[in-house]
Amino acid sequence: MALTVLVLGALYCLTPVAWVVIAASKTPRELFTTFSFAPGTGLFDNLANLSRYGGGQFWQWSLNSVLYAGVGAIASTMVSAMAGYALAKFQFRGREALFSVILAGVLVPGIVLAVPQYLLMARIGLAGTYWSVLLPVIINPFGIFLCRVFAAASIPESTLEAARLDGASELRIFGSIVLPMMTQGLVTVFLLQFVSIWNNFLLPFVMLSDQDKYPITLGLYTFLSKGAGDTDLYPLVIMGSAVAIIPLVVLVLVLQRFWRADLLAGGLKG
Repeated sequence: MALTVLVLGALYCLTPVAWVVIAASKTPRELFTTFSFAPGTGLFDNLANLSRYGGGQFWQWSLNSVLYAGVGAIASTMVSAMAGYALAKFQFRGREALFSVILAGVLVPGIVLAVPQYLLMARIGLAGTYWSVLLPVIINPFGIFLCRVFAAASIPESTLEAARLDGASELRIFGSIVLPMMTQGLVTVFLLQFVSIWNNFLLPFVMLSDQDKYPITLGLYTFLSKGAGDTDLYPLVIMGSAVAIIPLVVLVLVLQRFWRADLLAGGLKG
């Protein structure tokens, strides 16, 4: 029964991906006249047309997405690690109240914050810049929550006390002891935040007006809008969507070894 549920869930998740990959190989005519899961003959033509469209604008959008997701996820992971470690291992007045506020932030949908964030960015003159997309994603309440859980579970108090007795500063303890011990947890936070920023549409849509600064999600949306009057653009939109999946797949394949190491360690400890 459990295997059946897993197979059905996998089919539900993977069928749209398979359709996108197959549809990316079709010419405009084949897209509307052939069976949905029948491969087409225009794969390389679609890729070439996508690369040429707008003077290679799609690849500019892709680089922008790498910038937003890469830098944003790294910065967010480090901030989450520092905040989670402090909330888990330091005693200070108002700690639980602060953590409750952070948990409340997890429940606030992004659409509620988009307009206030835009007004703040406009007030300090950053609206329409790369910073207007990067700064709001650095603080991630869910990432802080996860890092607090990871820090509480993986960092023994005795290890911290021993390091302090040896004269290590708090900064050195964090960099040399805490971060290595939290590696598996930080990989999870990084991956979740990277995927979230990569797929983010609303924040760039509100913040940006210059197409050269668009991420790939907003760029494909402009393709789709133009495609309403030009069906020749549909294969380009689908090809762009298929290409946009590749970095996420590669990232998961590269980082999964950290999860395997964590599971193996847990099994050996048990």
